[in-house]
Amino acid sequence: QVDVVQSGGGSVQAGGSLRLSCTASGPGYVHSFIGWFRQAPGKEREGVARVYAPTGNTVYADSVKGRFTISLDNAKNTVYLQLDNLDADDTAMYYCAAGWRGGGPLDPQRYNYWGQGTQVTVSS
Repeated sequence: QVDVVQSGGGSVQAGGSLRLSCTASGPGYVHSFIGWFRQAPGKEREGVARVYAPTGNTVYADSVKGRFTISLDNAKNTVYLQLDNLDADDTAMYYCAAGWRGGGPLDPQRYNYWGQGTQVTVSS
């Protein structure tokens, strides 16, 4: 059985910070690659960041480079997404995903397992 559980999120003012957490359980291949995605109302889900747990290799969307940081605690099987210098355009539901099937690292179609989502709201 595979479970992807998220926590964190909330409401902040522009320029503020939040941290999201994601824990994926299941076979090793499931949580080797963990991605973060977001979906704003009326928009398609987009990739934000992805980490390869065995090496810590990361990939970021251009829109968040330098502001968001994906990291992991292998002992806890937990991946974090630190969101800094937030602005109103970052307002969205954020999702953690596991079970990457290959292909684009930030393509939501390439992930099998999804967390429940957590809302991030940034007020200007």
